[in-house]
Amino acid sequence: MAQQHATTPVEVAEPADYRMDDYRSPVPGTLKGARVVDANGAQELIAGERAVMIDVYPQAPKPPGLPAGTIWRTPKHNSIEGAVWLPNVGYGKLASEPESYFRKSLERLSAGDKGRTLVFFCLRDCWMSWNAAKRAIAWGYKNVVWFPDGVDGWSETGNTIVDVRPAPLD
Repeated sequence: MAQQHATTPVEVAEPADYRMDDYRSPVPGTLKGARVVDANGAQELIAGERAVMIDVYPQAPKPPGLPAGTIWRTPKHNSIEGAVWLPNVGYGKLASEPESYFRKSLERLSAGDKGRTLVFFCLRDCWMSWNAAKRAIAWGYKNVVWFPDGVDGWSETGNTIVDVRPAPLD
């Protein structure tokens, strides 16, 4: 008999705290305090509101121990056209530097308006967007949206994906 693959999503309970490891695994279908949207819902937000699309995919670090003179080029990252890439802000525990970068970036992107629509995403089955959205809620942002299918769901519906660079702090 041929092996069959599951076609239904795995039911994952929403945890009370941030996900601390195994970030690329099935995610819950909910996030308390946030709206959850699919690609069509994300498109509607972009078209109808002043939504800020925030990609939290992590940035590959420069490998340690590279020989002197080695040129390190950060790998390319594709994202939703018009999105802002805030790498490394979706981990369960943030060190002070990425936390400060995240806080200041949200302040800048929202223009100080905690009611501004912020849409967090990464890739499908990536807890980093869930963590980042949860953190934004904890910091008092009122209109947080989580797009769990992220870049994968966006591109599968025929939407434009472009090469992006990390957002600077300023």
